[in-house]
Amino acid sequence: MSRQSPTPKWQELSLGCATTEPGSSRYQQTGDWRSERPTWKWENCIKCAVCTVFCPEGCIHMNADNYPQVDLTYCKGCAICVAECWTGCITMEEEKE
Repeated sequence: MSRQSPTPKWQELSLGCATTEPGSSRYQQTGDWRSERPTWKWENCIKCAVCTVFCPEGCIHMNADNYPQVDLTYCKGCAICVAECWTGCITMEEEKE
């Protein structure tokens, strides 16, 4: 029976294209990982910006009309915005391509 080497800790991994440091996702197009995307029912949105606060990637920003706008280059489709939106105006939609 051969002995396998232990799995390295995340701190020991080479940096390459791995996202290992806080805030480093801005340098990676993490939206490619997504299978679903958030969509808004604008008639139900009250512009509270709660979705912007809880987005772990910080990819939801308020536009010029104070409505949320998501940068899909970085959105991973985690659906935290959906869970935190108390008006129910955000739903997840399957990624088309």
